[in-house]
Order: sequence, then structure tokens, then C-alpha cells
Amino acid sequence: MEMNLSILKAKMLYEKDSGYTGQVEFAVEGHKSPYELTMHSSKGNEWSYGLHFLGEPGKEEEIFAVEEFIEDNDESFDQLIEAARSQCENDPRAGSENLTQLY
Repeated sequence: MEMNLSILKAKMLYEKDSGYTGQVEFAVEGHKSPYELTMHSSKGNEWSYGLHFLGEPGKEEEIFAVEEFIEDNDESFDQLIEAARSQCENDPRAGSENLTQLY
């Protein structure tokens, strides 16, 4: 299964005590409603996330398909993480060799 994801908006914040927290708003070609992926990682390498409709709820089968796609497609998940990470202004790893090892 292939899906075309379009990033609408992304942000991330780093806090010394809690780690990285980010949100990515994105659309999927052919889906009625856009989505929001919220993510968290203590150290920037193992990520937990939640997937939600952005704004108005859409079709349940569509969000299930997106979740399955993200679970099965590391490249697309990494794309979403990178979109948020690239907006993190206070990332302590910025400019270091470890930057590419955030996910």
C-alpha cells in the first residue's frame, strides 16, 4: 500500500526534563480529513506517537489505514519525525554529529 503524505505544519520542542515533544499536521492524498501526529522521545531515538484527525473527524477506515501505513513504512515515519525535528529551535544536538541519529 502506498500513500502520498503532504506535510502541512510541524513543530518540536526539547525540554531537558522530558525530552522531545512534537506535532506534525499532514494530509494524505485522497483522504477527506487531514491528520495530526503527536510524538515524544526522551532522548530523541525511540519515539512514541499518537495519530488523530486534525479538526473534523474523518472516516475511521482511513485513519486505520494511515496508522498501518506509518507502522509498516519506516521511511514515511522518519519523514514525519524529521519534519518536526527540523523545526526544533532548542535541540541540544543541533550541529553535532549525532543529529542524524535522532530517530
